[in-house]
Amino acid sequence: MTTPHTALEPAAHHHPFNLQAIGAGLVFAESLPELAAALEPAGSAPNGAAAVVQAPPGTGKTTLAPPLIANLIGSRADGASKPLRVVVTQPRRVAARSAARRLASLDGSPVGGRVGYTVRGESHTGPDTIIEFVTPGILLRRLLADPGLEDTAAVVLDEVHERGLDTDLLLGMLTEVRQLRGDLTLVAMSATVDAPRFASLIGNDDDGGPVPVVGCPSALYPLDIRWAPGTSLRMDEHGVTRSFLNHVAVTAAAAHGEMLAGNAQADALVFVPGAWEVSYVAGRIRSQVAAESGPVATTEVLELHGQIDPREQDRAVSGRRPGDPPRIIVSTSLAESSLTVPGVRLVIDSGLAREPRRDAARGMSGLVTVSCSRASAVQRAGRAARQGPGRVVRCYDERTFGASPAHQTPEIAVADLTAAALVLACWGTPGGEGLALPDAPPRAALADAQAVLRDLGAVDSSGAVTALGKTLAGIPSDPRLARALLDGTAVVGARSAAEAVALVAGDLRASGADLSRLLTSLRAGRDPGERRWAEDVRRLQSLSRTSARTRNGAANAPAVSVPGTEALGFVVALAFPDRIARRVPGSAGTGERYLLSSGTRAGLPAGSPLTGHEWLAVAEVSRAQGRDAAGTGAVIRSAAPLSQDTAEAAARHLLEDTVEASFNGGRVMAKRERRLGAIVLSSTPVRPTPGEGRAAVARALAREGLGVIGFSPAADTLRRRMALLHRELGEPWPDVSEPALLARLDAWLAPELHALAAGASVNGIDLVEPLRRLLPWPEASRLGELAPERLQVPSGSQIRITYPAVDDDGGRPVVAVKLQECFGWAETPRLVQGRVPVLFHLLSPARAPLAVTDDLASFWSGPYLQVRAQMRGKYPKHPWPEDPWAAKATAKTKARM
Repeated sequence: MTTPHTALEPAAHHHPFNLQAIGAGLVFAESLPELAAALEPAGSAPNGAAAVVQAPPGTGKTTLAPPLIANLIGSRADGASKPLRVVVTQPRRVAARSAARRLASLDGSPVGGRVGYTVRGESHTGPDTIIEFVTPGILLRRLLADPGLEDTAAVVLDEVHERGLDTDLLLGMLTEVRQLRGDLTLVAMSATVDAPRFASLIGNDDDGGPVPVVGCPSALYPLDIRWAPGTSLRMDEHGVTRSFLNHVAVTAAAAHGEMLAGNAQADALVFVPGAWEVSYVAGRIRSQVAAESGPVATTEVLELHGQIDPREQDRAVSGRRPGDPPRIIVSTSLAESSLTVPGVRLVIDSGLAREPRRDAARGMSGLVTVSCSRASAVQRAGRAARQGPGRVVRCYDERTFGASPAHQTPEIAVADLTAAALVLACWGTPGGEGLALPDAPPRAALADAQAVLRDLGAVDSSGAVTALGKTLAGIPSDPRLARALLDGTAVVGARSAAEAVALVAGDLRASGADLSRLLTSLRAGRDPGERRWAEDVRRLQSLSRTSARTRNGAANAPAVSVPGTEALGFVVALAFPDRIARRVPGSAGTGERYLLSSGTRAGLPAGSPLTGHEWLAVAEVSRAQGRDAAGTGAVIRSAAPLSQDTAEAAARHLLEDTVEASFNGGRVMAKRERRLGAIVLSSTPVRPTPGEGRAAVARALAREGLGVIGFSPAADTLRRRMALLHRELGEPWPDVSEPALLARLDAWLAPELHALAAGASVNGIDLVEPLRRLLPWPEASRLGELAPERLQVPSGSQIRITYPAVDDDGGRPVVAVKLQECFGWAETPRLVQGRVPVLFHLLSPARAPLAVTDDLASFWSGPYLQVRAQMRGKYPKHPWPEDPWAAKATAKTKARM
């Protein structure tokens, strides 16, 4: 059995990494024996092992854990039959390159030898490579191509606490691979207290419990925390305010100058949310530095983000050489935890970060600026105290810090899941069912992603991946862009299609949302991202040709001719047909508004060069407020112009030619509409067919009820009478409530519906006769007896009975009559075979209510006397006898009597 200690020593058949030399000065070196023991297999069988490493950033876990694992595996290998490669994931390309170069340097070997790396568009490995640093996306595609990872002995997932979507997927998939491959070693490394959770997820093959967690003491020196909130808002409806970025730049320059006065070797690291903010703040700092004198004047200002040239990235993360001037490095969250920038003793933190968000209501997804989590703020601050006492200046107040979320939101909970859903389908676990994921994908987002994949033809109706889906998964971009690459190649050529996809897939900012101008700038070599974009274009161009041959050509590509000036818009529209947009008439001058084929409305940024174009293919749209959104609540971030013909060719599956009949103003009208999704291309009035008209009336009735036709007073009275009979007697008297009538339109309203469908107006329709069609026979002959329209009172008058509303379950029929017309009436009449007493509203001569009763005998014997006393003086011309039983009932005055 190999003891943990021997993993730190040379083995006869394997030239090990010199951990003592590599780990000099690194805090994590103290944890190596514990990690070796955790990964040591039980018994003599060379089974793979698993562990979770929890260590703060800057302690050296990324530098030391991989060579230790390589030594462990090498010490167990019995000859060359076993794979020796250790694959280490880093969440960003610059971090993968930096980690590989640092480890290779400490090992004294060239990059691409024993230590190498592979990132998108770049690989430095060889047959002797033992440790390979890769991005999570690279390893995901390897897993799909080789689910057993047969040429890999161990996988190290670094920075799992960042909860990147690809890393989450890898954790679940590799946990499953370990169950099939007992010799695969798996280590997850985290910088936060989430380590026990990951340990439970990975599990232990022997007893089902969590894998060991190896800790590491913090490497922090004393840290001075200062608060420097600005006087202006950090963000408004347009995003991060320039005034706040100016405040960050001024604070950074001043704080760095203060530190230089006491320590000329101090470098500063400034955190802002995105690439544009990096460039802006760096420019402002350079202007301030140029105006200074002394040590500050020689300060070098560097930028660090995903869009700059890899050589500039490497320069920013490399240590300052002797004789170099002090540096201020302005970075995105790239430098937060996944790589260490040597020499930093000062951190300036904006407290902002850029995270993915999905807006399901508008069908939008993209990056939004938010307050960074408290955990992120602590990690950023820690960068200043790795190599000695440091300082962090937070450009916001303690209250804002306390109100920030504790941890970064997991990407799986907020991002578009289309690419992830395709990976899961290719893995054979549609939706992630049964996979040990840290968080399950949200159901609504997953359902939307699977619907997109079905539309692309990437999965079938059961969610299983198709042959096309496997092809799309092999292209390193969003599945929609991958499909557009294949279909676009057949129409505009491999080069143009690859240029468009690389442009949209890259982290490139389109000024004024104009992708065409950005493409022109890249082609001319005037954009900082030109080198990486060109590499992506070459790779995608090769992939498109290979994939097209694999699927025997792009059979689904439209057979059209697209002008070269519209090639970009065409490919973007192929990828995102739901985002094809047309200008809303009348919006010019108030901020142009566009209607997307999905039904969403969005505005162009103020001053966009795209202003005035009738049609746009939108690559990115996000939620926004203010003038940029033109009152729509969404703003177009990147788009390319195209013509209507090109738009229709790209989204031909969204084209519809329909006759839309509607029932408005009491009459059926129709128009023939040609649509591209929600966009109306043309609309012409036409005469509806009877079927279309009938459907329109039915829709109106279902939406608004029978009120669209209306009940005349006579029809309303008849319906009320019928409702009372149904309430009291039940069948065969019909239910005439609104739901019941709507449910059996054909039984009573068929002729009228036919007339309306043919163009008749509701003004010519009375519902009395249709309602009579519902009366049962022979019971209908008793309608007047059971529920008469009028009631004869003792004066001889025929008084109309007001029946209760149809939906009034306890209502009573009411007779409103002058009190004098009922003198001598002792017995209250009852309707519906004596079941329902009439409720009398006894009125004054002026028809004002005097009393309400359903017991006339009791009224004459009691309350009448009080009414008489009050009314006889007010109405002296009318009879108010002392004895109402003996008086003659009349509707006349005393004189006329």
